[in-house]
Amino acid sequence: MKARDIMHESAEWIPADETLDRAAQVMRRLDVGALPIGNDDRLVGMLTDRDIVVKCVAMGHDPSRVRAGDLAQGTPRWVYDDAEVRDVLDLMEGEQIKRIPVIDRNKRLVGMICESDIAKNLSDTEIAHFVSAVSVPH
Repeated sequence: MKARDIMHESAEWIPADETLDRAAQVMRRLDVGALPIGNDDRLVGMLTDRDIVVKCVAMGHDPSRVRAGDLAQGTPRWVYDDAEVRDVLDLMEGEQIKRIPVIDRNKRLVGMICESDIAKNLSDTEIAHFVSAVSVPH
């Protein structure tokens, strides 16, 4: 099974220079909790609803003035659409990430894989292993 077999295709980039309030509106429209951040059609990071709350709103910043790219930190992770699912899970578990963008060989965003995609497509044992591997106690 390949990444493209379990991903959902409704993924969209949010430009790095887009404001967080606009990013939140896109998340609401797509009914997602995370968006890949793109700059010149290249992945520069991921933005989550939690990032907006914890790193912007809770810090007293105005989400209409903070840009998505301001919250892009670290090296973004992604997988090719033809990657084996086991390799995708190994990466997500090793990096303790719950969502990952899927790109094609032309480096274009074609989908996302998140916990619900894994839950719909893998065995109970694989799901249990994944959840325990990516869950980080606070």
